[in-house]
Amino acid sequence: MSGGSAHALPALRVADHPFFHGLDERFVQLASSGATERSFEVGEILFQEGDIAGEFWLVFHGKVALEIAAPDRPHLTIQTVGSGDVLGWSWLVPPHRWRFDARAVKATRTLAIDAKVLKDAFEAHPEDGYRFLLRLLPVIGDRLENAWIQVLDIHGV
Repeated sequence: MSGGSAHALPALRVADHPFFHGLDERFVQLASSGATERSFEVGEILFQEGDIAGEFWLVFHGKVALEIAAPDRPHLTIQTVGSGDVLGWSWLVPPHRWRFDARAVKATRTLAIDAKVLKDAFEAHPEDGYRFLLRLLPVIGDRLENAWIQVLDIHGV
């Protein structure tokens, strides 16, 4: 898990992120109890492929590149995400390791929600956990599609 720096800007709130709009307030409050605000400067790494995935990330400001390492090539950007987007689904499925690197390409402010706290919120509020996962599935599909396009491009298909 990467650090990021603390700052004196107004605090970010899970409830203010578009991904959580419309979910039950109790579910959002429970998820918020596991949130840590993190800031990253250009070039800083949020997480790296292969590291243990223990957070779900809400991007409030900035831009983050999701990258993969390719043999004999520089890192390839799979997708760039920004304000209002989310990062991370690897915490949901074994082996719970990041499948991409995430690097700030602009100064970025995030909330990282502890995966254990989020899973507990799913258990306590299964209907909202289901809604959460329905919102996350298109993100997962989009990331995998972008990765596939990059792989095809690498191999000249």
